Amino acid sequence: MDGAGSAEVFEGQRARLFGLAYRLLGSASEAEDMVQETYLRWSQVTGPVAVPAAWLTRVVTNLCLSQLSSARRQRESYAGPWLPEPVLTGDGALGPLETVEQRESVSLGMLILLERLTPTERAVFVLREAFGHSHAEIGDILRIDEAHSRQLYRRARTHVGEPRKRFESDREHHRRILKGFMEATMNGDVAALERLLADDVVAWADGGGMSSAARRPVRGLPKVVRYLGGLLARPEAVGAMIEILDINGEPAVLICSSDRDLVAIMALEVAGDRVVVIRTMVNPAKLAFATAQLA
Repeated sequence: MDGAGSAEVFEGQRARLFGLAYRLLGSASEAEDMVQETYLRWSQVTGPVAVPAAWLTRVVTNLCLSQLSSARRQRESYAGPWLPEPVLTGDGALGPLETVEQRESVSLGMLILLERLTPTERAVFVLREAFGHSHAEIGDILRIDEAHSRQLYRRARTHVGEPRKRFESDREHHRRILKGFMEATMNGDVAALERLLADDVVAWADGGGMSSAARRPVRGLPKVVRYLGGLLARPEAVGAMIEILDINGEPAVLICSSDRDLVAIMALEVAGDRVVVIRTMVNPAKLAFATAQLA
């Protein structure tokens, strides 16, 4: 295979392969590694490939399946809650996110739900839901028969449930809730927070043992209000700058230090007019990809 042609064909598929690998792994840095390994294997192909896109999809998917097995072991020993690696999506980094279904496929909430699945169930679910592959195509990618693909998909849907109702609110509504939440938090307005937060709200923080963060989820409105007040009282909160940008298909808050270093990303899950989940990523390793996107 001609080297220049090989590189050109691959570059035409790179964005799609990255989007697939990210949905399978929940990690942008690991997804980049899988895409690079796929390229190395592609560059070594000497004979003709009938359908390059199918060949590349098969390779990156199976590399991710192997990575998922080791990643699961690493997450079992992870310091505190594990959250997916956030990706800025305003520039189309994860593909088009124009519909509820497309946004749902990369949302932090969905990526966390996908952690319930076996690696093969996750691959079937992502290939079917996010990329629209038929079960015959999925069977070819994973080297399983079509009936088995259908069975795995049904099982995955059962484990994941029907989260779509949480993504039905329009983006402007989500943004208004987010702005109100940040204003109330920064101003220490307890009454406003109590109106915005659901009674059973849960706050998760991913510090990975590298940054100060709650090692357990904070549950319930009174505890979460106190928790948010504690965050505001930290010395590093002085002079912090905030900006609202799209993270994983939904508006989220980027918090930068007075030196303009990205120190946290906070994303909300909203149901109706109430915040039901707060997810904060402060692990520097988890923020590295988003930091590079901002550069």
